[in-house]
Amino acid sequence: MSELVTGEAVALELRPARLPSRALAVLLDLMVAVAVYVAVTIALVASTSSLDGAAQTALTIATFVLVLVGGPIAVETLSHGRSLGKMACGLRVVRDDGGPIRFRHALVRGLIGVIEILMTFGVIACIASLVSARGRRLGDVFAGTLVVRERVPFSSAGFIPPPPPWLAGRFSGLDLSAVPDDLWLAVRQYLARTGQLDPRVGWAMAERLAADVAGRTGAPVPREVPPPAYLAAVLQERQAREARRAFGGTAVADGAAGAVPGAPGAPGAPAAAGQSPARFVPPTAPPPPPSPGDRPEAPRDVSSEGRPGTGFVPPA
Repeated sequence: MSELVTGEAVALELRPARLPSRALAVLLDLMVAVAVYVAVTIALVASTSSLDGAAQTALTIATFVLVLVGGPIAVETLSHGRSLGKMACGLRVVRDDGGPIRFRHALVRGLIGVIEILMTFGVIACIASLVSARGRRLGDVFAGTLVVRERVPFSSAGFIPPPPPWLAGRFSGLDLSAVPDDLWLAVRQYLARTGQLDPRVGWAMAERLAADVAGRTGAPVPREVPPPAYLAAVLQERQAREARRAFGGTAVADGAAGAVPGAPGAPGAPAAAGQSPARFVPPTAPPPPPSPGDRPEAPRDVSSEGRPGTGFVPPA
């Protein structure tokens, strides 16, 4: 891992490419360049067969310089450091400060690459990459560039730290409606990159953002609250309000259970004037079912004269 510091005092953690991946990328680029060179040479020989030997030799040298030297320079300049081989291997050429390369960087790398790669079959480039702590060849040293890996494992760089527990609900009464979306985006980006910033620069940015947010809300930042913690707490309060606005209706509908919202006696409705709030009375338990031994006797069908009728007669 290589840590570079940009002009904005931001520490960038880059993964320099090592020799195996760089060698594979160079090999792929050379295969493509040689294939193009052979095709162009055959086309020139077929079209300039009527010229003398000196003219054909001059065209061959010009083709070699344009295809094998000028081609990689043009590709790296137009693609900002990503040739075909580097794209296949997930590599990119960047400046020492992490920015994209320009024509002068690609030109120096290409001219020195003719000596350390083409003329010596890559021996000088391999030795320089092994000796360098960041795997740089001579072209990278003189051009001020570095080959880095773009395909890196996932990291929690976008993680926003939560506010301290003692600030929970502290800013629930703030009016956040006047804070614009671009200011919220700046606060979120600062909190996501707070671990990458220089401490002094990060503190200055937090103070400026906290002052902007406090100016929009109309309430000053408490003195005992650090600016980064204030921003994290205010952002969490905004997210909580958005969540209540999005999902609060479902909870109200479930709690009302069919009652009209706002009606007297409905859950959450205020009590009428002079009336005490309704108290919840739990329902009584249903009576237990009768046991088999408590079965009632069947009634006897007795006629008006007191004699047993022809109705149902229980068994003896």
